[in-house]
Amino acid sequence: MLIITVYIIAVVKSSLQSIQSPTVGKPCESKEGRQCGETTGQTPDLHLSTKTPSGVKPCDCGVCGKVFVTHSSLTRHVRSHSGHRPYEYREYEEKPYQCKECGKAFSYRKSVHRHERTHTGEKPYGCQECGKAFTCSTSLRTHERTHTGEKPYQCKQCGKSLRSPLGLRIHERNHSGEKPYECQQCGKALSCPSSFRRHERTHTAEKQYECKQCEKTFSSPLGLRIHERIHTGEKPYECKECGKAFVSLSSIRTHMITHTGDGPYKCKECGKAFICPSSFRSHERTHTGEKPYECKQCGKTFSWPSSFRIHERTHTGEKPYACKECGKTFIYRTTFQGHVRKHTGEKPYKCKECGKAFISPSSVRTHMIMHTGDGPYKCKECGKAFNFPSSFRIHERTHTGEKPYECKQCGRAFSCYTSFRTHEKTHTGEKPYECKECGKAFIYRTTFRGHVRMHTGEKPYKCKECGKAFSRPNSFRRHERSHTE
Repeated sequence: MLIITVYIIAVVKSSLQSIQSPTVGKPCESKEGRQCGETTGQTPDLHLSTKTPSGVKPCDCGVCGKVFVTHSSLTRHVRSHSGHRPYEYREYEEKPYQCKECGKAFSYRKSVHRHERTHTGEKPYGCQECGKAFTCSTSLRTHERTHTGEKPYQCKQCGKSLRSPLGLRIHERNHSGEKPYECQQCGKALSCPSSFRRHERTHTAEKQYECKQCEKTFSSPLGLRIHERIHTGEKPYECKECGKAFVSLSSIRTHMITHTGDGPYKCKECGKAFICPSSFRSHERTHTGEKPYECKQCGKTFSWPSSFRIHERTHTGEKPYACKECGKTFIYRTTFQGHVRKHTGEKPYKCKECGKAFISPSSVRTHMIMHTGDGPYKCKECGKAFNFPSSFRIHERTHTGEKPYECKQCGRAFSCYTSFRTHEKTHTGEKPYECKECGKAFIYRTTFRGHVRMHTGEKPYKCKECGKAFSRPNSFRRHERSHTE
């Protein structure tokens, strides 16, 4: 490794010596020694590297063979191979161009011009496909590849292709384990500068981007934009395979794995693939059973930090999601979104088998088991399948007889926490479900739904034998038995 490094430094030195200051500003010569008439003392044209004049011999790098039209371009490139800078080129380390707004200094005039646009907001490079504008041409070219699908930078380790050299460098760190960005507060190291900046904000509690709808604050403008789509309902990222739409690019990338089965991080246990290492590590815990996040209040442990933070709200009483229609507040965002749809009547999740619509994806997944009889969590006693481990554990208690939730008022015990909470209302007299038609209130949501159908005339439970329909599931099940008895 030392020999290679010494060799590269030697080549860099010789390359720099061959293009010392007397030649800077001179044109590259052809094989016959003719000059092309163009000098490098001026700022090069943006398209210079692609429009080499006829007969001109490009300047080539002695390390990697890359060719350049001007000596100044080659000079800058050669320095990228080594941190070594010869004494005679020390003047190039100076940063004479300073930003008038913030004082940041730059080596090149074009760099300070590009930086100044972050203050002025100027974005002169616009995409002809979608109109999105950028401060520099390189950002535009990288963006254009999202439309063309071009990914010219390939990882030598795993073959993955990326749109930009920066993306490739960050990706390669997944293989090398390099994490050059270290937090001075806690010592945590990260491989990506954007992830590092986001992490830093967790210490400063800097959240200057506020949602005008709900006043929730975010540490980045991107976080705010993605959040605002919850209010607008905008889902700009649509899957070309199945048509499902998403609010963020990361969400659709994660979703695409369900179609391609491809991802750099594959689970050895079940073969599931992941885009990012953090998601992969979290998934591994479903197999190992590791739960590193422990609640100091009750000792309950969790596999994921997000689950742990949400659980903490059960102790603090924090309910950040409030319904504008009825004022009801919620701990969980998914519960809140499902509740809002009760007011709007929206049921965006449809069963592909029978067309029945649901207010939440979990409801449709649970329903699908009726058709497939399949689920990742199967009961060894009766073979019943479940989508979720929590539902599976509750079901197991029907066989074991375990009832861990006991009412302090009457001593009655329950196997399910929701059943326990519902029972408590019989003591408090709380009836949270009120009919808008007649004002009648109910303790149980299922009873309330059955009552509402008396007003609407809806009968969703249809007998396959005789076609008779029912508004309540228990009436439907009783009727079904009349055919079998």
